[in-house]
Amino acid sequence: MLIAYWVLAVLLAVFYAYSGGKKVTQSQDQLRPMMGWVDQIPMRLVRVIGALELLGAAGLLLPPYLGMAAAVGLTLLQVGAIITHLRRGEARLIGLNIGLVLLSVVTAWLATTWL
Repeated sequence: MLIAYWVLAVLLAVFYAYSGGKKVTQSQDQLRPMMGWVDQIPMRLVRVIGALELLGAAGLLLPPYLGMAAAVGLTLLQVGAIITHLRRGEARLIGLNIGLVLLSVVTAWLATTWL
């Protein structure tokens, strides 16, 4: 189970480091083709979301009892993303978000097996 935790934690950390890094460093025009919602949210909030993703990625690489908190936080971010997509009429785009929620929940659960 510990190996499964670390595999999922590292995969999620890589994804969120990439995604968060883009949100923190790229302009609204650069983000728009991949993230149409950036036009409806202030760039300051986009940057905060990116920073939270980077912090979550770093947290996943900490010992499992701390990684669990990061996984829960990233789950909440994805729930917000799902709500945003649904409000924008983009239900067809939530597959990745649902997958990330499931992976984060499993990662958090696996972390609890080592407490």
